[in-house]
This record gives sequence, C-alpha cells and structure tokens, in this order.
Amino acid sequence: MAQNDDSFFREVNEELRSDQLQYVWKRYSRILIGVAVLVVLGTAGWRGYEYWENHGSSQSGDRFIAALDLASKGKNDEALAALSAIEKDGSGAYPVLAKMRAGSVQAAKGDTGAAISTFTAIGGDTSAPAGIRDLAKLRAAWLLIDAGTYDQVSAQAQAMANQGQTLANSAREALGLAAYKAGNMAEAKTWFQRIAEDASAPRNVANRAQIMLDNIAASGKAP
Repeated sequence: MAQNDDSFFREVNEELRSDQLQYVWKRYSRILIGVAVLVVLGTAGWRGYEYWENHGSSQSGDRFIAALDLASKGKNDEALAALSAIEKDGSGAYPVLAKMRAGSVQAAKGDTGAAISTFTAIGGDTSAPAGIRDLAKLRAAWLLIDAGTYDQVSAQAQAMANQGQTLANSAREALGLAAYKAGNMAEAKTWFQRIAEDASAPRNVANRAQIMLDNIAASGKAP
C-alpha cells in the first residue's frame, strides 16, 4: 500500500466526517478488513508454527512445506490437492495445519464460501487444539464481515470477545466492523469502545477502534 496506515486512516476519517459513510464503506471496507486480517494471519502463522515445532519434523512436514511452496507460487489448485492429501493421511499436527492452510488458499483464490466452511469445520473440531479452533473461528468471522451477516459473525467471534481471551480484541474488531457494515452504529460503538478501554489491546487495533469511534460520533447515528 502506497500510503502508510496512519495517513490511510486519516483519509478515511476525513471522508467519513463529510457524511459519506455508505460511500466510504463501499470504497474502503476491503482494505480496512484486509489490514486487520493481516494481524490475525500473522498470529495464526506463529501459533501454527509453534504447534508444528512442538511435534517435530516428519515426512508430513516435508509434504506440508511443498504444499506451502505451491501456494506461494499461486498454484492454488495443486496446493489444495496436496493439502487435502495431508489432511487424509498426514501425521501429528499436520492434518489440522493442512486444513487451516487450505482455508487460506481457498480465500486467496476467491472461494470465500468454501473457506468459511473449512474454517467453521476446524472451529468445531474438538480433536484440534483449542488455540487452532479459536483462530479458525476468527478467520471465518473476518470473512463473514463481507460475505455474511452480523449474526453469523457473532456466532463465530462472540465467545472470544470476552476479557482475558487471547484473541479478544481481534474478535471485538470483527464484531464492530460487522455491526458498522449492518448500520447498527450503537452495537458498533459498544465493540470499539471495549477495545479502546482495554489497556492490553495492541496499539494499532486500539488506534483503529478510536478512529471508528470518532467516525460514529461524527455521523450522529449512535447514542
């Protein structure tokens, strides 16, 4: 992105303040969501790496790396086939990691419905580690901001938004954006306020929350 995050959000803020909320949402929603999803993906990648490292290397690890290489080269269908094979006969942590990566590849190729289904399935798989299940639910929630309803986002993210949860503020941001998109400014304000008041919130997330609170206040559409 040519602009840095601060100048980008200032531009969004100026347009929102000119009472063009709907126009700005249509123009910037994918970028706003994309910036925050990068944070979620970074967390997911690190958690997945830690889980992978704890289970050591194996033949499944070599196959997993090969599948990641295919995905990095844009060979999405080949990557999905390789990941599917690991899901079926891989060992240790690799089947669930392969399924997580498959969901990301599906999203990257534009098959949002399949990606949501994949992440939802992982989120409901009690045999997967709790941290991986939560990450999958959060990925589904972020995809549903554009592809679903507020209630669908809430079904995925609400339980993770409670104080003390590792991914609480990412979940709150997803809920706030989903409410904002739905035109429910009071609900959006509640979620962004919870981020702004949480001293443990990452600085970039807190800054985005404050910008959204300012925009909502300027719109006059929330108490």
